[in-house]
Amino acid sequence: MHIAHRVFAIAMLAGVFHIAGVAAQTYPTKPIRLIVPSTPGGSVDTLARSVGTQMSQRWSQQVLIDNRSGAGGIIAAEATAKSAPDGYTLIMATVASIATNISLVRNLPYDPVRDFTPVSLVATQQLMLLIHPGIAAKSVAELTQLAKANPGKLTFASAGSGTGSHLSGELYKMLAGINLVHVPYKGVGPSFADMLSGRISMGFTSVLSGTPHFKAGKLRGLAVTGVHHSVVAPDLPTMAEAGVAGYEASTWYGMLGPKGLPQPLLTKINAEVVAILRIPEVKERIISEGAEPVGSSPEEFGEFIKAEIAKWAKVIKAAGITPE
Repeated sequence: MHIAHRVFAIAMLAGVFHIAGVAAQTYPTKPIRLIVPSTPGGSVDTLARSVGTQMSQRWSQQVLIDNRSGAGGIIAAEATAKSAPDGYTLIMATVASIATNISLVRNLPYDPVRDFTPVSLVATQQLMLLIHPGIAAKSVAELTQLAKANPGKLTFASAGSGTGSHLSGELYKMLAGINLVHVPYKGVGPSFADMLSGRISMGFTSVLSGTPHFKAGKLRGLAVTGVHHSVVAPDLPTMAEAGVAGYEASTWYGMLGPKGLPQPLLTKINAEVVAILRIPEVKERIISEGAEPVGSSPEEFGEFIKAEIAKWAKVIKAAGITPE
């Protein structure tokens, strides 16, 4: 009887895989909802629309962009986690919604690893360290020396507590062993105003929003935060090259589905996303937005997510940021 049960279970499993395989062959048969954790017009929204437009054309099914902004990406991520794993609800997630919220938010209504199926890392976007020209430092090494000689005197702006611009500054403080005072703002615009006036010493901002001020000479660009030089500001060294060993911080965007997305469907959606990211016009559009297209396997993206969660948990703890 025990053997009969096992044979039945194996047969049932084979049946499930067969059904999933057939579903993948005909998928999609109706519009797909791509949830975006921001209002229309932001970086992640633009990226989702670039990929979604191509998916619509290639699959002859509409990809509907569903903007669910607010709560640092929690609203969008929770809606995705609670949807059916049939490939018709996906999310273009951000580092906040998947990697940092787990350390910043008490009672997060989803688990970023357990409740999702990673599809592909779509793009990364570097930040840039900018300082006011009045600060007597021409390099990151000189800035670090200045900060060590004047603990708690230099300030850095961010677009808000727990944002990428905030955590990038905290990572610098932790790795360089310096004391900078964090000044959070409600968005990028107000933080730039005070950096440009010299009220704030420095800040980390996306290469796209920082480059115009850097090129105009209104702010001094010292380094970029990724592992290699930025296409947008190729002359700037990376933070690691500039003397902060082990430094790497990038905003990233990735596609995920709810947990339990059948393997044949996952394989099909992943292959499509990777192919779209290799189309020259799509690559050019993403680069023009200051980001860099990636395209990874689901397994690579899953490992990347786990590494990012661990890294930012350490930085958040070192900064003394308590979950709210």
